[in-house]
Amino acid sequence: MKKKLGAMLLAGAMACSVAFGLTACGSKRASDFVMPEGGFDTSKDVTITFYHQMGGTLQNILNDYIAIFEKMYPNIHVEHTPQGDWSGVQSTIVKELQGGNHPNIAYCYSDHVAQYNVANAVQPLNSFLADGSLKGVTVPTYLVDTEGNYIDEEGNILDGGEPVLADRPLGLTAEEQAMYNPIYFNEGYSFEDSSIMYTLPWIKSTEMMFYNKDFFEDPSHPLEVPKTWDDMEALCKRILEIDPTCIPFGYDSEENWFITMCEQLGTEYTSSSSPKFRFNNDKNKEFVQKFKEWKDKGYCTTSALSGVDYTSDLFTNKNIYMSIGSTGGATYNTDTSSSTVPFEVGIAPVPQANLENIKLISQGPSVCIFKDDDPQKVIASWLFVKFFTTNPLYQTEVAMNNGYMPVLTRDVMSEISAYNTFIDNANGSNYLTAQAVKVGMDYEDHYFVSPAFYGSSDARTQVGLLMQAALVGTKSIDKAFQDALSECVGKYGN
Repeated sequence: MKKKLGAMLLAGAMACSVAFGLTACGSKRASDFVMPEGGFDTSKDVTITFYHQMGGTLQNILNDYIAIFEKMYPNIHVEHTPQGDWSGVQSTIVKELQGGNHPNIAYCYSDHVAQYNVANAVQPLNSFLADGSLKGVTVPTYLVDTEGNYIDEEGNILDGGEPVLADRPLGLTAEEQAMYNPIYFNEGYSFEDSSIMYTLPWIKSTEMMFYNKDFFEDPSHPLEVPKTWDDMEALCKRILEIDPTCIPFGYDSEENWFITMCEQLGTEYTSSSSPKFRFNNDKNKEFVQKFKEWKDKGYCTTSALSGVDYTSDLFTNKNIYMSIGSTGGATYNTDTSSSTVPFEVGIAPVPQANLENIKLISQGPSVCIFKDDDPQKVIASWLFVKFFTTNPLYQTEVAMNNGYMPVLTRDVMSEISAYNTFIDNANGSNYLTAQAVKVGMDYEDHYFVSPAFYGSSDARTQVGLLMQAALVGTKSIDKAFQDALSECVGKYGN
């Protein structure tokens, strides 16, 4: 789940990059990748580093599959390091770029990549695609099965003898590229120059509304799950009549709330063309004013306003009856550590402004590869990214444990029996992750991403801060919007 980047940290990074460029602040600008003569050198040990924000469970899954990957390419050694939350990943890389260092691979959002590319640091992936310039190039690969057993060309497990080394395509084949869900795959082009692909999807999530199903289905006061924000307003009023001590709903991320409303209403937020920062307009002020009135009536809160990490904390404690947050955090909305749950949990889409224009934000990590003067590291990094992002078994294990959605198509995932069993059990409660994945995938045609450009990450931070200031009333709505715009324009211009 994407969280806020400290203004002070960003200010320092931006001042350096604006005044001198990240390169002049110390980053070593690596050369563009050129396939070395002789191709991938399997006689040379290559160590690559991967920055992410995975917790312990996902790291354990990652380690299992790294072991298989390193059997396929025994000269490649992978070091991976969690960097805290999303802000930690981004801020660490910005600092390292200034100091002439960086990882080889990193979890990212598109706006992070736009910032890294101030230093021309991110490797374009076009040449590795099915129609790219590396089409037909192969790399020596030891053959292993999904369990990490050495196999022969027919897929039979070897009983002793030397592992089989075979040439396999370096880039994506047409069949491999077709494995990706195009909605997630095309996010890799969401930059100012939309002809360049900089990222591949790793795992994905969206926002959903988790609701206390027991409370909603109580026969003494049956309630309808809200489909629109108008429904939500009427529902909140009714819930407070039933339980005056509660707050009806919480929204985890003020940033996502603001950006999603812009998309649902068709109002302006940002643009990759000038003027880039367009969120200061009357239509957006109208919905912020409405939500301030809701906050004043006790209808809603956010994680920041409540002083908790996530509104799921309030939800599981029954302080709120609806929590809007990431499917990637589905497990935090119930107690899966015991055989019984405190209450039944339902999952529904985020309420909409207009059911004819359903919009849900696309979240969850993509990955980028950083340029390096050693082309062997770029090749090794690409092989790593390709292995994980086209691996339906890895995607299945992540989905089962955290509620992230696979980045591969339904047809591909349907070939995995464990995934089918997982989805068939989707009924909430102890199977809440399955329910989150199932509902999320049902709405994948309605996902959106915002334009990515240098400054888009800060725009996101600023609209979140303006929402906080407006909801609490520390600033007037006009001043909250104007201050947010001034922060963006002051750093990046129009």
